[in-house]
Order: sequence, then C-alpha cells, then structure tokens
Amino acid sequence: MDFSNKLVSWYQSNKRDLPWRSTNNPYHIWLSEIILQQTRVLQGTPYYLAFLKAFPTIKDLANSTEDKVLKMWQGLGYYSRARNLHFTAKYIVDNFGGEFPKDYSEVLKLKGVGVYTAAAITSFAFNMPYAVVDGNVIRVLSRVFGVSIPFDISAGKKQFQKLAQELLIEKKAAIYNQAIMEFGAIICKPKSPHCSSCHLQDSCVAYSTNSVAQLPVKSKKVKVNDRFLYYLLIEQKDNIFFGKRKSGIWTGLYEFPFLEFMKKMDEKQVMKSNDWLKIFLNSTFNIKSVSCEFIHVLSHQKIHAQFWRIKATGVELEEYELISKNRLLELPVSRLTEKYFETIKLV
Repeated sequence: MDFSNKLVSWYQSNKRDLPWRSTNNPYHIWLSEIILQQTRVLQGTPYYLAFLKAFPTIKDLANSTEDKVLKMWQGLGYYSRARNLHFTAKYIVDNFGGEFPKDYSEVLKLKGVGVYTAAAITSFAFNMPYAVVDGNVIRVLSRVFGVSIPFDISAGKKQFQKLAQELLIEKKAAIYNQAIMEFGAIICKPKSPHCSSCHLQDSCVAYSTNSVAQLPVKSKKVKVNDRFLYYLLIEQKDNIFFGKRKSGIWTGLYEFPFLEFMKKMDEKQVMKSNDWLKIFLNSTFNIKSVSCEFIHVLSHQKIHAQFWRIKATGVELEEYELISKNRLLELPVSRLTEKYFETIKLV
C-alpha cells in the first residue's frame, strides 16, 4: 500500500481547489461528474456553477424543460449527457422523492451513470469502497505498474478494475480516489508528464524502462469520417424554418434544414441536386448569402458546413416550423450553429 499512501500524501499537499471538492452532497457530485465526462475542468467549472445556480436541487432540475437544460449545456458537446441528466433527475424525483439514492446498485441503474461514475459518486459522497477507473487512473496504473494490456478491450478493462480495487484504501476511499485521478491530471499527464518531480518515479516501471510515451496501450484507433453539410436558412417574411432533431448526437437541439453530400459541392452542384429541387420545386427563392466553410471536429466525424441564407415563398417543410428570427438565440443549438450565429446579424 506504499503506492496508495504516497498518492494520498501527495494529494493533501497538492490538490486543486475545485468547487465540488468542498461538498459531499451527492447531487452536486453527480452533476460535476456528468459535466466532467469528456470535458476539461477549466471548461466545465463555469457550467457546474451555472447549473447549481439555476437548479439548486434535483427537484428544480427535474421540473425544468429539456430546452432550458440543453440551452444551458450549449457549448459542452456530447448532449446525451444533458438529456440523461434531465431524465435521471425526473427519475429520482419519481422514485426516490428527490433524494439521491445511497445504494451503489441503485446509483448504477441511473441513466447516464456507468461503473466509473457510480464509483465516483458513492465514494465521494458516502465514502463507499468502490475504486474509480477513468483515463487518469488507467494512465497512472499502466505506467507505474507496467500494465501493457490494451485498456479498451474486455480483458484490459477487467485487469485495470481489479488492480484499482486492490490498491484502494477502503476506509479512505473518497480521498484515495480523488488522489489518483488528480495525480493523473497534474503529474502523470498524457503528454509531457512531470516525471522529474514525480513522487513515484523510483517505483515506476514505465520510467525505468523508458516506455512512458508507449503507455497506456489502446487497441482501437477512431476512424474520423468527413461529412459535407449545407444548412439552409429559409426565410419567409420575418420567420425562418427551424426544427428540433429527433435522432443522432444532436437530439433535442434545434437546427436548420440541411442537405448532405458525400463530397464537397459548389453552389451550382448543390442547386441541381434532387434534394434541393424537392424543397424549392414549387417556390420562388433568392439566395441572399452563402457563408464560408465552417469546420467542426467531433470524436468520429469532421463536419464541413456552409450556411445559405435564402429568401423564399411557397416552401413547405413538415419536420420544421416557422419561427420568428428573434427567437433563434433562445433555443438550444449545436456549437457548430452557435459559431455561425457569432458571425452574423440575424435581424
């Protein structure tokens, strides 16, 4: 347990002052953990504080509209986190009277909560002996103990979870879990780790074998696909077509009608496409402007987008509604659409 005690000692002298560390309120801890999934602390902290101000209790969050929750989440990405957060708040109100469940198995059942998040919530809020295993933990364990099995395969996940649990100081689960994650975030970083000032340097297998850069090992390489989207801001008088997505990563967010192609198209090619003709077949239109290309990179796709402002009459689109241009900024949209809004005057 020398490894574990060293980590705790280091943490007590070097931990960052983060707002969710000054509480054992499970709602606050759950909220912080959901926000910090796929999000850096610096970016996530203002969202955490804003959510607690808007929704001081789980009941407040449950009673909100999905549009408001998504609007507040705007810019963080991975919007399923926000939808799951809202769904789970309503579930907790309906099934636990608004009190966050204290049983690990019940926490694990919550939508949007996996093994890591359940361990984090129950250990930080209730000091239960469940070891957390996130990217920071995997990196520390892989390097210090020379674990070369890929962490993203079934056998690797089991091995890292088993090792993490064995190293856990059960009576100090909360502080130990915080310590190992903080050490991975500050010292044992993915790139340019601070090996020279590392308290575990003498016992680190990766350091002694000069394999720090090779660990941890990942088996899968994410394939990034290019998508070419042409958004159509179709204006009729002072209104514009806008609709809420019903599927995909941007479910629940509002967007303009769009055309998608397998490759980059020029304006003439877009206007000759069948999809374009279906929209404007029985209408008159005037293209007011075509934006520059916006490139938006997600985990599995690279979006090349243009926004076309079009004045038209006679257009009918079943999946979109005509709304006032004055309302556009009130509705939740993707970061891609938000970036476009930042470049124009809508009215």
